[in-house]
Amino acid sequence: MSGINKVILVGHLGKDPEIRHMEGGVSKASFPLATSEFYTKDGQRVEQTEWHNIVVWRGLADIAEKYLHKGKLVYVEGKLRTRSWDDKEGNKRYMTEVVADNFTMLGRRSDHENQGGNESYGGGNTNRGGSGNSRDAAGGSEGLNVRADDNPEDDLPF
Repeated sequence: MSGINKVILVGHLGKDPEIRHMEGGVSKASFPLATSEFYTKDGQRVEQTEWHNIVVWRGLADIAEKYLHKGKLVYVEGKLRTRSWDDKEGNKRYMTEVVADNFTMLGRRSDHENQGGNESYGGGNTNRGGSGNSRDAAGGSEGLNVRADDNPEDDLPF
């Protein structure tokens, strides 16, 4: 039996994505994402923030570079990956990252500056616009969530 490696996060970008262009034109974007939880301890409200290292590749990296900025609220789906390397002193170092399969920009429409509200990217879907408003699972606000195989001019029910 195989396991499941699935991560779902909703949080704010800690800084603008860092973009790297690899051989063969492959792009990689990485950025920190903060998620916060609140609880009460001794009558005081306490905020606990976790930081996650997010990595997106290829077309998603290009979209992240264009649209994601520090402070932006984002829904991210992906999987955990741990990589290792030897540092300058020869010590083995490890980093666990979330390799995102897709993301959705959340928040108010005005936060996206004429970008059409909440937009989803990834998972083999271009989701770069079109018609078809849907309710966003994480934020509950209306946004754009169009798949590459959606054809707004095709009104056939099948």
